Amino acid sequence: MAKTALITGAAQRIGSEIARHLHQAGFDIALHYRSSCAAARDLAQALNTLRPDSCTLFQGDLASMADIQRLGAEVLARYDGLDLLVNNASGFEPTPMETCTEEEFDAMLSSNLKGPYFLIQALLDGLRQAGGTIVNILDVHTEHPLPGFNAYCAAKAGLASLTRSLAVELGPDIRVNGVAPGAVLWPEGEEAYDKDMRSRTVASTPLQRIGKPEDIAATVKFLACEAPFITGQVIAVDGGRGLVQ
Repeated sequence: MAKTALITGAAQRIGSEIARHLHQAGFDIALHYRSSCAAARDLAQALNTLRPDSCTLFQGDLASMADIQRLGAEVLARYDGLDLLVNNASGFEPTPMETCTEEEFDAMLSSNLKGPYFLIQALLDGLRQAGGTIVNILDVHTEHPLPGFNAYCAAKAGLASLTRSLAVELGPDIRVNGVAPGAVLWPEGEEAYDKDMRSRTVASTPLQRIGKPEDIAATVKFLACEAPFITGQVIAVDGGRGLVQ
């Protein structure tokens, strides 16, 4: 029987590449999306063409407790246990201290910390049943804050702390690790990285390039499939940039 992986925010960008990588490794994919319905359907169709009935779509807003509970129940009703949860869905918006509102602050914490926390809770029985693994997608900016994105960085730092805490609390049944991408795909728009910032980022990276979504997907696969004695760790996938910042 194939193992099952739930990837949140898997319709596009890094999430979709994680889904493809894990599917190629033999996982059945529970593909979560919030609003990118067309992209999610296209990806599910492509995966199911490669291997029939190997990908199922699940919609939900991870800022909503009701949606989280529904999503957890639907996933556990569909599968006998859950081998892997990848908390990839994320919000990314600027929150300058001078102008940040309570709603903007709460939105960053909901999408990047509260959502993953309560989704893990909702799926805990299935993860324990399968002896599963959790991989949280973090950000190198938890260690090197991005100016103007303080709420996002704080939320991701909280998720990094949660990764370590849950590794202790949920072991030995469940392993919990994190992957912290550096510059892999530029954010949509230029609020965080304008043209000059992008050039400086590449120039200050020892590998002299940005990463590819495949770099993150391969690291997730490693933690899920090839690292049975690794838990509570965060792997930076940043081309070495964190060494020179």
